[in-house]
Amino acid sequence: MKKSVFVLIALLVASLAAFVGCFGSSKQTLHLYCWADYISPELIEAFEKENNCRVVYDTFDSNEALLAKLQAGATGYDIIFPSHYVVDSLASSGKLLKLDHSKLTIMNHLDPEVLAQLPDKQCEYVIPYMMSYTGIGYNKDVIKDFEPSWKMFERNDLQKRATLLDDKREVIGAALLYLGLDPNSINADDLAKAKALIKQWLANVSKLENEQYKNGIASKEFSLVMGYSGDMVQVVDENPHVAFVLPKEGVLMSCDVLAIPSTAKNVDLAYKFINFIHTPENAASNTEYVFYLCPNKDAYSLLPEEIKHNPAVFIDKDIFEKSRFTIDHGEQEVILNKLWEELKAGR
Repeated sequence: MKKSVFVLIALLVASLAAFVGCFGSSKQTLHLYCWADYISPELIEAFEKENNCRVVYDTFDSNEALLAKLQAGATGYDIIFPSHYVVDSLASSGKLLKLDHSKLTIMNHLDPEVLAQLPDKQCEYVIPYMMSYTGIGYNKDVIKDFEPSWKMFERNDLQKRATLLDDKREVIGAALLYLGLDPNSINADDLAKAKALIKQWLANVSKLENEQYKNGIASKEFSLVMGYSGDMVQVVDENPHVAFVLPKEGVLMSCDVLAIPSTAKNVDLAYKFINFIHTPENAASNTEYVFYLCPNKDAYSLLPEEIKHNPAVFIDKDIFEKSRFTIDHGEQEVILNKLWEELKAGR
């Protein structure tokens, strides 16, 4: 009888130990703050399995939203995905961790031509993630006389069947490119000309939109949209009535980057994620999923032929020469902020 009691007690103690052990060995969690649909779910699942962790994926829809949240004191993110031109602002305000290259095993995979164009050429604070170009998506069944030019947004016959991005740099930059001016200009005369042109465009568009334009062009609600290359290539892949082009006047180019906030709690896991996502096989798989170009030179040869020869992924040389990377204007960015606010207010 006593033996039975001892056995029972032993079993209870073992069960309790196992129960406590489950809580004590809870998985680490990596918190990402990223654009929507911007990482292959299969890669996230593989990373979780490989590192016995959990990934939480929160989204933002503009760099302004990201900056506002961080400047308001938001913490808890381990990796963020800003565009290259806001990195200086984030780094100078102490929002980013200076990267320890001894923990990065993928530096030799990065495309040196892309690095040479970026503000943080030495990857002191960020690692390039995906290249992005902004172009025009259109309904081939509706627009028979399409021209690969930003002038398409002047078309009155497409009134209220078009959208522009809710992105001041992209819209102002496109107008400046169409006018033959520097897309990064903050010259007063240049901006006055751009403002007059954008007012014409706004009279024709249904809305300024960063996300739903994809569903809108796919469902035929919209016939003409300004959109990000990766988003639009995905739409074209699934909807034969949709086409996407980069305008002949050139485009503003952007590179979204991987950065570790200075308030990150799981820094070691963040480094593991950066190394994982930039392993050439994973970088190629991710490019296939998002249709943006991951600037990992050793991943290019692993891509399928249809991506290697897609000009929305690997930009044509003649358009590339007319295009420019967006630059950070620092304190003078308020000039563009004011112009954009006036345009959105109809002034």
